[in-house]
Amino acid sequence: MHAYRDQYAKLFKDGQNVVLIAISKDPVDTLAAWAHDDQFQFLMASDADLKVGTAYGALAPKYGVTNRNLFVVGPDGKIAYTATPFREIDPTAYTDLAAALSKLVPAEKSGGS
Repeated sequence: MHAYRDQYAKLFKDGQNVVLIAISKDPVDTLAAWAHDDQFQFLMASDADLKVGTAYGALAPKYGVTNRNLFVVGPDGKIAYTATPFREIDPTAYTDLAAALSKLVPAEKSGGS
């Protein structure tokens, strides 16, 4: 989550035309405190009943935890990019994510005539 925070401006263009929602099985109050304390610029949602995690195949029943998966949903509502599991400690994972996002959020055109 800290990597998303630290790279938010570059990867997510400061939230312009992009909505980042981190989903966790943690309770809402825990997520809210974490978001506040660590100054996350993005939304956090609780999936306490694991319905979202189940729907997206993020559960690792063998270990009783959820995998860290990443899904990019395009403006059309369809999944445009997946990283299952997301390799958060691998710098190339962010390069791949940036490339996927750039396809969905075109760079701003420079002004001029």
